[in-house]
Amino acid sequence: MKIAVSGKGGVGKTTLCAYLAQVYKNRGMRVIVVDADPDANLAQALGFENADEIVPIAEMKELIEERTGAKPGSFGGFFRMNPKVDDLPDRLSLEKNGIRLLVMGTVKTGGSGCVCPESVLLKNLIQHLFLERKDVVIMDMEAGLEHLGRATAFAVDLMLVVVEPGQRSIETAKSIYKLAQDIGIKKVAVAGCKLRSDEEAEIIKKNLPDLAFLGYLPFDHRIIEADLKGKPPFELAPDLISIVEKMVDKIESL
Repeated sequence: MKIAVSGKGGVGKTTLCAYLAQVYKNRGMRVIVVDADPDANLAQALGFENADEIVPIAEMKELIEERTGAKPGSFGGFFRMNPKVDDLPDRLSLEKNGIRLLVMGTVKTGGSGCVCPESVLLKNLIQHLFLERKDVVIMDMEAGLEHLGRATAFAVDLMLVVVEPGQRSIETAKSIYKLAQDIGIKKVAVAGCKLRSDEEAEIIKKNLPDLAFLGYLPFDHRIIEADLKGKPPFELAPDLISIVEKMVDKIESL
């Protein structure tokens, strides 16, 4: 199962990714979670200590030069477009409680979608994860789909768009759905987060009628408390795992 999770910033993507990883791990799956959001905080949500000290792959200058043949930040020169990446998931991933994590980082030069050594290495690594790994891969990404290309799109089992109550979040979901269709992702679904009632869920379903609605995580002060304490949300709110289990059941039946 390969799941790309997207949505407007702050809607709860990272929280849902952490719960999804826990559910799949509890079902006996090998799980790799990929943090491809520029505002990387998935390590904290999964309970990794010293999460702020993790060096993203995009900032591993020696590795990037070794694999691509060019220094990070360089443009216009020659470098390998298909660098070796198959050993990197096992070499670079961190593991805690049976869940492995890769922090991608952000390409900070050249703008979004630049053809530079950093972006080439990241895209090849993501393509390897989605096309060749047998693990469950859950990728926490920003609203744009820069990390995914047409070569990877057919291997994405599900684009999961996370939505909170509000028109801006819903409009972002519509944009993501269109982008996903444009690059060939076949299955797109929506999940709510921070919802206070079934009525809010109905508003989301009404505004996104073309997307399967998997359910929602309710607004819960324990999740806020977990964030403040730097703890995984499923530690302080373990009962919400049952909600995500039902989401996973729906994912399997799509």
